[in-house]
Amino acid sequence: MTESADADRMAAVRGLEDEFSSLIAIFRKAIMENAERVSPGMLPGAYKVFTTVARHDGITLSALADTLMADKGQMSRTVRELEELGLVERTADPTDKRSSLLSATATGRERLAAARAPREHALASALEDWKISDIQNLSRLLHALSHGTDPTA
Repeated sequence: MTESADADRMAAVRGLEDEFSSLIAIFRKAIMENAERVSPGMLPGAYKVFTTVARHDGITLSALADTLMADKGQMSRTVRELEELGLVERTADPTDKRSSLLSATATGRERLAAARAPREHALASALEDWKISDIQNLSRLLHALSHGTDPTA
């Protein structure tokens, strides 16, 4: 590759990094707003734990910690806070009596749905004028980037 091509590639990569930074900032703001709507004062980290429990209904604490790549002790404290808020409940694991399964309560699911409602259609609206093939191409490219694979394969 020529020096000019290398410089062009690095400029393109920097541009992509800038766009990812903007997207991450928007995403963080949305998480903070959703957390506040679920429970005033809820921290974004607790919201992430809560949404993961809701998505993986019947998850063990160990699996939750693995999924979020977090300390099991911290997960335990956060889950306890979510239980106190009435958002998460524990039930006995029928396959391992020493363990319990974490699930979102009915109240938790209702509050999560209400928190997400204002932004529920934001992505669909943002992509409203895009061609379906462009949306599919973006998905394919992001998948290749996140998995470290060749997007042309």
